[in-house]
Amino acid sequence: MTRLTALLAGPVILLSVAACEPVPATGGGGGTGIVTVPDSVSSIAATHQDLSSARIRAQDGCYWYTHRGPVETTELPLRTAAGNPICTRPTS
Repeated sequence: MTRLTALLAGPVILLSVAACEPVPATGGGGGTGIVTVPDSVSSIAATHQDLSSARIRAQDGCYWYTHRGPVETTELPLRTAAGNPICTRPTS
């Protein structure tokens, strides 16, 4: 029984350690850093988002912000109240 427990515990421990990946400070690498969000963007952004941590990612040209939840910190796309991403250029 001890061997079976060890056999099952090994993968679980490895998966739980893999979930501890830190969020990059630059927004996933290739970001332009924190920017001042223009009034035109802040007026269409949904209210529950942190505009003070907004940045534009070079990969897609869209605004992203840092969501600090009770369990983890996550980079999320800045969205309108309708749920559409807010970008500086059309997505391809």
